[in-house]
Amino acid sequence: MKIAKDTAVTIRYRITDLATGKLLEDGQEPTAYLHGGYGNTFARVEEALEGQEQGYQTRLELQPTEAFGERDERLVQIIPKIQFPPGVKVGGQLEGRGEDGHAHVFTVKKIKGPEVHLDGNHPLAGRALRIDLTVLDVRTALAEEIAHGHVHGAHGHHH
Repeated sequence: MKIAKDTAVTIRYRITDLATGKLLEDGQEPTAYLHGGYGNTFARVEEALEGQEQGYQTRLELQPTEAFGERDERLVQIIPKIQFPPGVKVGGQLEGRGEDGHAHVFTVKKIKGPEVHLDGNHPLAGRALRIDLTVLDVRTALAEEIAHGHVHGAHGHHH
C-alpha cells in the first residue's frame, strides 16, 4: 500500500544534530502518524514519504524552521522559587503561560538561589536536524482515527 492522505504510517527514525553529528534520538521505538496534513509530523517528512511503501528508507536534513522552530528567548523566564511547590528539580517540567499568553510546557533549566530558570522552547528548537526514516507499515486509517486526527493503538495515541 502506498502512503497517501488518510493512511496510518508506522516509521522508525533516528535524529542527529546536523551541526555536531550528535545522536539525539536513537529510533529504537517505532511511532505511527496519520498522513495527510494532520500536523502529526513535520511537513517535509510527509512530503518525502508521500507515495512511498513499506520498507522505504530516506534521509532528510531539516532546518530549524522545518523542524522544532527557532529558539524564542521570550519563552525563557526566571520565577521566584517561592512560587513553586516543594521538590522542584532541574529537568522537571510544568505547564504555564508564556509572555504571549499561550500555554507552554516549561523545563526547569536551573535553580539559582531564590530563582528558578525556566525554558518554554522545545529542547531541539534552533537546531538543524538529520532524520533517517524507515517506513515499517502503511495501512488505511480507521474512520475514528481520521475523526480524531491521529493514529490509535500500537505506536500511536492511546485514549
